[in-house]
Amino acid sequence: LTPMLYMMSAYDRVLTSRSGVTLVSLTLVVLGFYVFWSALEWIRSRLMVRLSLRIDWELAADVFDASFRRFVDRRNVNVHQVLGDLVSLRQFMTGAPVLALMDAPFAVVFIVVAGIFHPYLALFAAVAAVLMVILSIITLRWTSPLLKQANNANAEASRVAANGLKQADTALALGMMRAVRNRWYAQHRQFLSHQVNASEASGLLGGVSGFLQKALPSLQLGLAVFLAMEGLITGGMVIVASMLIGKAVAPVQKLIASWKDIVAARQAYDRLSELMRQDQGHSATRMTLPPPSGQLTVTAAAAVPPGSDKPVLMDIQFALEPGQVMAIVGPSAAGKTSLVKLLLGIWRPARGSVRLDGVELSDWNHDDVGPRLGYVPQEIDFHEGTVADNIARLGTVDAQQVVAAAQAIQMHETILKFPKGYDTPLGEGGFTPSGGQRQRLAIARALYGMPRYVVMDEPNSNLDEQGEQALMETVRVLKEAGSTVIITTHRPRLIGMVDRMLVLREGRQVAFGDAQEIMQALRKLQVVASQESAPSAEPGVQGVQP
Repeated sequence: LTPMLYMMSAYDRVLTSRSGVTLVSLTLVVLGFYVFWSALEWIRSRLMVRLSLRIDWELAADVFDASFRRFVDRRNVNVHQVLGDLVSLRQFMTGAPVLALMDAPFAVVFIVVAGIFHPYLALFAAVAAVLMVILSIITLRWTSPLLKQANNANAEASRVAANGLKQADTALALGMMRAVRNRWYAQHRQFLSHQVNASEASGLLGGVSGFLQKALPSLQLGLAVFLAMEGLITGGMVIVASMLIGKAVAPVQKLIASWKDIVAARQAYDRLSELMRQDQGHSATRMTLPPPSGQLTVTAAAAVPPGSDKPVLMDIQFALEPGQVMAIVGPSAAGKTSLVKLLLGIWRPARGSVRLDGVELSDWNHDDVGPRLGYVPQEIDFHEGTVADNIARLGTVDAQQVVAAAQAIQMHETILKFPKGYDTPLGEGGFTPSGGQRQRLAIARALYGMPRYVVMDEPNSNLDEQGEQALMETVRVLKEAGSTVIITTHRPRLIGMVDRMLVLREGRQVAFGDAQEIMQALRKLQVVASQESAPSAEPGVQGVQP
């Protein structure tokens, strides 16, 4: 109100009285108000920035963990989009839409001031504000679904492109680039179609909004001039009246101008809310438990992959004591890798239980128990960081433990020959080890800190004879240290040093017990099968189908 009241006073008082003292005094008062107003704007800006940062601090870790878990569950989630949604919300808190909402109540003040001049001016300003509010609601309701469709199509196109880039070498070698490009372009065309629809709708509504923004001040000025001609208001009030209408509808105009930001923020909020709702069962705070000793008990466990309703494992039941080594064997697609995911808590049992030291594995706090477990996956990859960082699992690097883990798998000398030794960068853009070296590095990572519970999924699939001998020695050391070790393998040499054996077939447990006894039983089956000349399927162990 300050500039308008200053203008009205200058026209109605200073010009008529021709008083320089009045003009100077009035100007000083106005400057004081401007300083006060600027200070309030600065304070509000700082508060909104602090609030947005507080929201980010409160949500960032939970959102990252939830998106991480959902990705591990193999559900359709774009981690980059999820983290981008958090950034969008933070930026929205300090953007024009929120500030416009905070300024909206002042529209009532401007309408009241117009009413002080004359009721007709207040009525006109109120009608104008209502028209702009109605227009903003129509804009949001009409364009929001169109923008949502466009954003979803764009996200899907980006996902298709990212998946294609993961297999860029294969696509180029096999002449698949055109097929990959066509898949991406189909999604991209959908995005363009939805975006055109949204832009056309917003263009129409923007034109209507622009017309009202230009017409309303002129109409208000015309009404004020008419009232002045009738002697109902002063000349200064005429000028102020034309400004009041602009101030009254300004917050709504800002909201309409920021409709894309509002829609994007709402969609980001909805996606984050849905993500956190689905993650409620995982995100509950778990009690910190003592380090595990390695006692494992699996009772009638069944597994259903996320996103499926068909079980891949049924009625798995066995127990292991600390210091025991178990081999999981069976033909391809028997469920070995699925069982590994159950035994590490990556998947939750659909039925039954998997208990480590008597505690359901899914109830352990992974941040606490993870450093005390070892895991070698079939598909090995490394994070961006040095060799030492990856062996130390991206934690604080204990040089002695890193070297000890590498020496245990006889990888120390090889690492020293890398371009920068243990400081050689791995991951995207870094050094690329050979298949056998990658497997040994993954085993070293699993051995870091001498864990009490180690699960290895085909750890010798890319190892030569020397590497396999080093792996066997590593398993022996773990066993002597009292660690529980579980290995999936087809190699007879590795099977020969285990205590227990679990045989899987088509997702069901067909045998569990002493490894030597089961091996003898399998050999007998092999003899019987050869005598009966029965066609053998893919071998479970040494060419035997259990």
